Amino acid sequence: MRILGLDPGTATTGYGIIDAEDGRLQVVAYSVILTPAGDPAPERLQSIFHQLNALLVEHRPDTAGVEQVFFGRNITTAIAVGQARGVLLLALAEGGVPVSEYSPPKVKEAVTGYGKAEKAQVQLMVRHMLDLAETPHPDDAADALAVAIAHAQFESFRVALER
Repeated sequence: MRILGLDPGTATTGYGIIDAEDGRLQVVAYSVILTPAGDPAPERLQSIFHQLNALLVEHRPDTAGVEQVFFGRNITTAIAVGQARGVLLLALAEGGVPVSEYSPPKVKEAVTGYGKAEKAQVQLMVRHMLDLAETPHPDDAADALAVAIAHAQFESFRVALER
């Protein structure tokens, strides 16, 4: 099963694509979708949409996991990230890719076993679980790979329950 993990953002959206077969995980690709800071919001959202569509055509994921918005103190940032998430969800729906959404603590718990793990712990486990020579950069891409890993684990569990 090919899984796309997404860590939404307006300026930077991380993506990670893995193949999950018989409990083994293999990285396919990871990077970020970038938008210019000076562009108006509608153009940035359009760019995210088009860039994700290109990824869907190139890698043809079977399913996707998207990180939910974490509402911190900055409501403006939360709204912008929410808009980016909406565009990602729309592109996935248009592409016929089934989506599951995960809170940051659920992703951390799936990857490290502890829902309040530090970012460095998550990145170390991503590196270990995907047998990578170094920690994926930038952080948004590593976070997206963590979402993909979490999705693989939850999907594996869901399939086992259906048997």
